[in-house]
Amino acid sequence: MKYYLIAGEASGDLHGGRLVQAIRDKDPDAVIHAWGGDQMQQAGANLVKHYRDLAFMGFIEVVKNLPTILRNIRFCKKDISAFNPDVLVLIDYPGFNLAIAPWAKKQGYKVAYYISPQVWAWKEGRVKKMKECIDHLMVILPFEKTFFQHRWSWEVEYVGHPLLEAVEKSPTNVPLSLPSAKPIIALLPGSRKQEIEKKLPIMLAVSSTFSQYQFVVAKAPGIDNTYYQQWEEAFPQVAFVQAKTYTLLQQAEAALVTSGTATLETALFNVPQVVCYKGAALSYAIGKHVVNVKYISLVNLILDTPLVEELIQHQLTPANLTKALGKIIKGGSERQKILDGYSTLRKNLKQEESASIKAATAIVAIAKK
Repeated sequence: MKYYLIAGEASGDLHGGRLVQAIRDKDPDAVIHAWGGDQMQQAGANLVKHYRDLAFMGFIEVVKNLPTILRNIRFCKKDISAFNPDVLVLIDYPGFNLAIAPWAKKQGYKVAYYISPQVWAWKEGRVKKMKECIDHLMVILPFEKTFFQHRWSWEVEYVGHPLLEAVEKSPTNVPLSLPSAKPIIALLPGSRKQEIEKKLPIMLAVSSTFSQYQFVVAKAPGIDNTYYQQWEEAFPQVAFVQAKTYTLLQQAEAALVTSGTATLETALFNVPQVVCYKGAALSYAIGKHVVNVKYISLVNLILDTPLVEELIQHQLTPANLTKALGKIIKGGSERQKILDGYSTLRKNLKQEESASIKAATAIVAIAKK
């Protein structure tokens, strides 16, 4: 059977890679074309376009890059038509994928969506269109199934969170080759240049206060090493690692983490964290009025409680970050509370079968139907 997958970010590529492998395990003759990244390509997909050319963050950034986005959408439609898949699989990346889904449905393609758009947070009205053009929606957070079922009378499939599998299968005892033996504070500033530029300088400013630790920055996949050179030169006492985020989290005592998927990854590695968010002023002002969530971190959202501290926009300053970090290192007042909360989080997410296997089972069945 023929499968066409679309992922537009680093996290989508990570989960898409495992999904590609699971599809190929269930359908050895599968031919898979994909928008994604290195993970999906290494798993056996024919890569059409890399996510590094697709990731635009924030309202203003999207508007500025609108011609490129529209050009990508037109190209994508033509490529799908040329490939003529048995099923189209959309992975997260809602701004783009929800533009493709209605068109694909009209063309007669079967549409599966893995990792639902977070319509419970903002633009809930999109659900009506989603119901019309998505044949099978797979959600990864426990409360999402209830949301779609109770508020929209839509039976969707809860497959569990793919990060559990990714974390459990990550290799251990991989050396980091750091210049110091001091305990580690991990810095995860994000996967897009726009967010890195806003947050990394503030994170790095904290490093001089905690001389008993070594600060280590996880470079984003898909971004050239030379991009980080300005900060490596300005902060020679800070180490930078490439393609070793999970290894870094396995060895870290605490972490400063940008909002998003990385907050859950950090929690699953049992690393106390401070969540950081800072965007373009206008994008943040607009988002503040349209986003309907109590928390910005997945950890707090899933637990429905402010377990980890969130420093948002004007709150994200070196002084506030220094104070928050002091609470979660060894001996800090909040450390044990966070570790106990992480234990509850893992219990809430645990499934008998991995998310990628459950999703692949559904996708292969749709393709063969």
